[in-house]
Amino acid sequence: MIAIADSGSTKTDWCLGNSKANSRTVRTGGINPFHQSVDEIKDVIASTLVPQLGEATELTTIYFYGAGCIPEKTNIVKTALTQNFPKANILVESDLLGAARALCGKTAGIACILGTGSNSCSYDGKKITANISPLGYILGDEGSGAVLGKRLAGDFLKHQLPDDLYQDFLKKYDMTPEQILDKVYRQPLANRFLASLTPFLFAHKQRTEIQKLLISSFTDFFTRNVMQYQYHDTLVHFTGSIAFYFQEEVKEAALRLNVPIGKILKSPLEGLMDYHFGV
Repeated sequence: MIAIADSGSTKTDWCLGNSKANSRTVRTGGINPFHQSVDEIKDVIASTLVPQLGEATELTTIYFYGAGCIPEKTNIVKTALTQNFPKANILVESDLLGAARALCGKTAGIACILGTGSNSCSYDGKKITANISPLGYILGDEGSGAVLGKRLAGDFLKHQLPDDLYQDFLKKYDMTPEQILDKVYRQPLANRFLASLTPFLFAHKQRTEIQKLLISSFTDFFTRNVMQYQYHDTLVHFTGSIAFYFQEEVKEAALRLNVPIGKILKSPLEGLMDYHFGV
């Protein structure tokens, strides 16, 4: 049985099976070698994946795509997987390569991730050939949930929102300016907190002020990332919750810049199933 994993820091989605038609998906705890040791990852797999395998515990091949899986860190994940599945052939790759394979298959294209963070690459159908560093939500991550939330929080704190939106924000989140500043500057995982504000943007995305914020953010993503690749003669594809839920605004920003858009998937897992099962 084959296992295909799409992993982030908070959750990992797995496809288990021998074909797309004969497979099932399960979810486990997140795995990120930047933040977890071999033993910690081993325990996550043992406690959350193995019990869901039932009697079919013999995995022959594991394709693992994950956040934090840069070359210097892949061995941490591979070792933890090997300790749970010693007979399996294990391949560990970055979430960006996973996105490229899910979106482009074996065809050249530009693959983008818009989730809590953002990333992009140029892909030749086999490997990543260029990657503009995302730089994180302080210096980069344009178009990401964290940056969208950062702009919204800034507009709220600087009274740039119309009064009705300002009051709606207060009612929804029930936080004082001091509490927001504390979450951003003093509490851990500020990027996740900021990304958690994006449902407010979705709920009010028809408003002119919110449309302006969204289009501006996605325009920044294209101009500072995508347009640094050779994008004119290839399609630009997206995966991630932000890309999926705000796809109208992503497409509008692309149209204004004459950037050709291809697929937009909420999650790369189904595309990875097509890639590895040869659909």
